[in-house]
Amino acid sequence: MDDNTTRPTCGIEYTLKFMGSKWTFLILRELFSGTKRFGELKRGLKSISTKTLVERLHELEADHIVERKLYPEVPPRVEYTLTPRGQSLRPILEAMKAWAATGDPERV
Repeated sequence: MDDNTTRPTCGIEYTLKFMGSKWTFLILRELFSGTKRFGELKRGLKSISTKTLVERLHELEADHIVERKLYPEVPPRVEYTLTPRGQSLRPILEAMKAWAATGDPERV
């Protein structure tokens, strides 16, 4: 018997489960401006822990939202960029930003 208790039952539930961490949106915001290295992401997200950033990037990579490119150099160089699927989230985040401005324009 298949246990569906942990599987999302609709698109909204799936999206909320996928975007569950506040850091997801903030990582996407950083990557909308272009390809970034780990250190650049960390500096842009001042209060994120290294562990959390690593975990979220791995999850976003597994969901085909972020692409990780490792260069065969010493020291290793890794860059993160949004995939087309990741770029498709831009209108959603822009809509959220616009909605936030309707309540308090100072917060945007």
